[in-house]
Amino acid sequence: MKKRYLLIGLLASGFNLFGQTSNQTYSKKKISHNDVQMLFSYYNQNNNHSAVTGGEGTEDLQVYSTQFSVDNIKDSVRTFHYGFGFDIITSASTDNIDFVVSSASEDDFRGYINMGYQRPVKNSNLTWGMNTSFSMESDYTSLGQSFLLSHANDDQTRELSAMLQLYFDDLRWGRFQGSGVRELVYPVELRGTEWFDVYRRNSFNLLLNWIQTINQRTSLAISPGLTYQTGLLSTPFHRVFFTDNTRRVENLPMNRVKIPLGIQLSRFMGTRWILRTYYRFYWDDFGITANTLSVETPVKLSRKFTVTPFIRLYSQSGSEYFQPYAQHDLNSEFYTSDYDLSKFNSLNSGLALRLAPYSGNGQTTFKAIEFRFSHYQRSDGLHANVVSLSINYDRELNHPE
Repeated sequence: MKKRYLLIGLLASGFNLFGQTSNQTYSKKKISHNDVQMLFSYYNQNNNHSAVTGGEGTEDLQVYSTQFSVDNIKDSVRTFHYGFGFDIITSASTDNIDFVVSSASEDDFRGYINMGYQRPVKNSNLTWGMNTSFSMESDYTSLGQSFLLSHANDDQTRELSAMLQLYFDDLRWGRFQGSGVRELVYPVELRGTEWFDVYRRNSFNLLLNWIQTINQRTSLAISPGLTYQTGLLSTPFHRVFFTDNTRRVENLPMNRVKIPLGIQLSRFMGTRWILRTYYRFYWDDFGITANTLSVETPVKLSRKFTVTPFIRLYSQSGSEYFQPYAQHDLNSEFYTSDYDLSKFNSLNSGLALRLAPYSGNGQTTFKAIEFRFSHYQRSDGLHANVVSLSINYDRELNHPE
């Protein structure tokens, strides 16, 4: 299911593949780190605007997520990254999608893996890296590839980076059903007609980032981007109802351009707390413009314990292709009743508690344990909660030469 859950806690959904590197060399010994991160999260949402049933109907959803990643850092130069995870998804609307219809909510499963490598270029301030990923769920498989190039100045006060991400998706259903069926799945009453003659979607993302240390207390980051998508951008099991109560499968253009621009300003306000502010502007050729403003303030209560309240405000205009249930004109070329493409405002707020114990050398040590809770509220009535627990520990091994 595309857009089956919003993943409001984005901080609890990714791995930090490309970190800072050191140009130091060691003649007497090699130092190897295994930096391990584990994440467990629970997400639930509810509303009554399901796109599966044409803009009306329950959006009740629960997602149980588990993620693991390992950064194997060798010689303070080479970093190998390995990650995998899985989501167990329970959705009341899955009954309206699957080939096998039951009277109770169905469970779905998503699994994914990724592997990466990064290292600095010898005798320069350049770092390059690459990452390969694979993800599979009932209604899609996705193969991803990314490439990174970054440059830092000599005193490490400025860094420029560029990342190119490529995703190739196959949107056919039925990989976990055991029937061998591989085809687009349409609403049950609309089957028998091949609404689309393509089943692939390709996405190309260019992400740029400029980080500048202004002084000892302040840093600024500017992050423009560009996304181009082509292929099947419609979700084939989304229904759309028209003014005469006829229904069709959602139909959207086969190409989409997205342009985001983010600006982040971080400042140490004293010895115990930091103010992080972030603004993001977004535009796409579906007719959506959006603005995001977020603020978080980590407060260090002791050497080991930090508490971080945060808030995120979001507002977007609606796509020209969106109309609510049974309000689409029969002559419309493109149409959707997916409220993710509607006009709305949202508020996401929460609290993070972080414990960072002392790290010793030559032993397994916990670097950080963080508990995070957030509540999401949207003006169309959708509300959601995310609870997550992340654990980060490190194993440092010294190898005499």
